[in-house]
Amino acid sequence: MEENVSKELDVLRGMLNNWKTSFMSWADPDGDNEHVLLEFREEIQMNLYPYVRRLYETNHLTSSEATEFMVYCFGQVEALRDQLREVETSAS
Repeated sequence: MEENVSKELDVLRGMLNNWKTSFMSWADPDGDNEHVLLEFREEIQMNLYPYVRRLYETNHLTSSEATEFMVYCFGQVEALRDQLREVETSAS
């Protein structure tokens, strides 16, 4: 992977983490935060996936690099799920 592509992926990781932090502010301590996860997942699908797919199509990423990055992204959905559960648990 070229250094500039690696830096771009680092920027995307930073954006994703900022989004995750922002979505945490939507957390409802009473539960039923599934809509927060759906919105976060949609942000990834609408904004990050097409960009990563284009990097792959233009041979800036290998298939395994693109897959690894998207696995990281969707792993952040699960990390957000865990954080939302903590909010729900601490509120009860």
